[in-house]
Amino acid sequence: MNSYEALFGTTPLVSFFITLLLGGGCALMTGRALALNWRPQWQLVVYCLLLGLADRFLVYALFKGELLLWSGFVCDTLVVMAIGFLTFRITRVRQMVRQYPWACERVWLLGWRTRL
Repeated sequence: MNSYEALFGTTPLVSFFITLLLGGGCALMTGRALALNWRPQWQLVVYCLLLGLADRFLVYALFKGELLLWSGFVCDTLVVMAIGFLTFRITRVRQMVRQYPWACERVWLLGWRTRL
C-alpha cells in the first residue's frame, strides 16, 4: 500500500471517478440549485458533508475501499465543498449581474460591485 492509498483509502483512479466526477458533479448541481433559489451559503456545508458520506460509501461498496477512514472522508469532502462553493459563487455573481444590471457590475469571475 502506497502513501496515496493510505491517505485516501483507495487508488487515484477510483478517487478521480468517484470524488471528482460523481461527487463533484453532484456538488456542482447542489451549489447551482442553492444559489438559484437564493438559499444561504451555509446550507451548502450540510449538503456537502452528506455528499462526502455518500462518496465514502461508494468507494467502500463498489471498490472495497476503507469506509471509516477519516483522512479520506475529510479530503473527499473538501474537494466536494470546493466545487460546490465555487459553483455557488459563480452562479450568484451571474444572478446578481443579470437581475440587477443597473446596480451591479461583474468584477472578474467571482465578484461584483455596485455601480456608482
